[in-house]
Amino acid sequence: MKHRFSTFLLLFFALSFGVAQAQVKQLNLSRVDEMADLPQPLQIIDWKQLSKQFDKTIYDFKAKGEYWPMVWMENNNNNFKQPVMGMYTAVGDVRQGLQHNKGMFHEALANMGAVLGASLVGIDKSNQNGMDFTAMLKNYFNRDTKWNIMMNNTAPEVALLGGGYGRDWWYDVYPNVLFYAIYEKYPKQKDFDWIAKSIAEKFYKADSILNGNYNYSYFDYGQMKPMKNQICMQQDAAAGHAWVLYAAYKKFGDKRYLKGAISAMNALESNTINPTYELLMPFGAYLAARMNVEEGTNFDVHKLLGWTFDGTAVCREGWGVLTGKWNGYDISGIVGSTVDHEGYGFLMNTFDMAWPMVPMVRYQPAYANAIGKWMLNAVNASRLFYPQYMPKEHQTIPQFAAVTKGVIAYEGIAKSSTFDTLYKDLKAPVAQGDGPKWVPGKNPAVSQFSVYGSGHVGIFGSIVEKTNIEGILKLDVLATDFYRNKAYPTYLLYNPYPASKVVGYKVKSKKAVDLYDAVSQKFIARNVIATKNITIAKNASVLMIETTAGSKLVKGKNGLSANGIMIDYNQVK
Repeated sequence: MKHRFSTFLLLFFALSFGVAQAQVKQLNLSRVDEMADLPQPLQIIDWKQLSKQFDKTIYDFKAKGEYWPMVWMENNNNNFKQPVMGMYTAVGDVRQGLQHNKGMFHEALANMGAVLGASLVGIDKSNQNGMDFTAMLKNYFNRDTKWNIMMNNTAPEVALLGGGYGRDWWYDVYPNVLFYAIYEKYPKQKDFDWIAKSIAEKFYKADSILNGNYNYSYFDYGQMKPMKNQICMQQDAAAGHAWVLYAAYKKFGDKRYLKGAISAMNALESNTINPTYELLMPFGAYLAARMNVEEGTNFDVHKLLGWTFDGTAVCREGWGVLTGKWNGYDISGIVGSTVDHEGYGFLMNTFDMAWPMVPMVRYQPAYANAIGKWMLNAVNASRLFYPQYMPKEHQTIPQFAAVTKGVIAYEGIAKSSTFDTLYKDLKAPVAQGDGPKWVPGKNPAVSQFSVYGSGHVGIFGSIVEKTNIEGILKLDVLATDFYRNKAYPTYLLYNPYPASKVVGYKVKSKKAVDLYDAVSQKFIARNVIATKNITIAKNASVLMIETTAGSKLVKGKNGLSANGIMIDYNQVK
């Protein structure tokens, strides 16, 4: 009886004061365990504001200054008869602009990334200053070549200038991942429906032809044949196929696409060595967690997360997530090569990994601590790509920082300069970029500033929000959870401190909500309006779901729902 009374008191105080104690057993990721609990020097910038400023600055056709503007219009009418906007991949790239290569050398990674990033922070790119930048993306749909998928360029005429068009698998798959995300934001855009279906058909048929064997460098979607060349075999293209096919299934309801997604995931998981190549693997890990709870599959989430983080990739040697403290700067969390010059991380890859990793915790809260800690490190370190935040003595070209107008970052951060002879006196971390290597002797030094990578900033901008406690982030778990089922506002908050912290939690809804924590698997506050102080235990997290106050709760075979909306996939009957 005494024991029961004590338990009652503990429960009473937990509910009364909003204390969330973890009950879902947390699973560690060894790579994340290597990262600092509280990275130093700690500075969390306003990513949403930076996202909006990037859009405003880059999409200025009348911008003044050397190397500006960063955009131009071309009328080559590749694939669709309409004017198309080009965007520089890197500042001053001599291959680009209206005066070079008929103005047609521009990349989907830059254009689509910038449109998606802006859209994620609430900017309507379909009607901006009288222009429809979303519609212009259709020209990357290569129907003139009969490939009938989104590709990194609009035509093979410029394919060999750079960017992996039609020969480097991830470059052909990822624009379709980007497109499907944009499509969800603009479902009524003319032609997007049939383009999306064409892509899904191509990927479904390709997966059927591959029949579990993705051991190829790329796939010719025109001839529908897998191909090999001097580039690594890219088995993780299966993750890209699967993500697009599952999105298509959720959009159109065609069960063939679900079958194809499962087939591609089986192919991905069947690899005996880490097949990570560029940035598709985290989409596989996300999909494994999601499909396990939505479709009853049993994919090995931990294995795919290990491949994503650990830097154990074989052909693309060492590709994964970097860890370490270089001359007093925690650089842990950025994504790239863990072995190239002892570490070389890239901005775009870091932004884009957050896209699938943060929403993954909705479906598998056991990784809430690990993802929360990784994101804190990644968000903190990523400011160092920008010249205004990296000390000058750690930049290759600080004297040209003004050309970035505060919105364009260096392409990467390395432990030492990756140039053969240049910048060898700089100490780690070194902010630099590969642009000058793309066209040796012609591309200027400022091509180290990456427009393409900086355009993806809206991913962080839509996910990351500060709280009243420095270092405790409020991560929007739904921001990049595309083609999801209906959900209540959901946020991940991780406490990196060795003591509990009280966070002033701000509610998104203007109406009263009940706060459910999917980590402790219980309601921690009722009838909350505006704000609520919640205590997060040391080195622990909460996955906060803002349910409508007084919702009817039902525990079924698929999880716990509130007013028919799923709030906990792990609370099953």
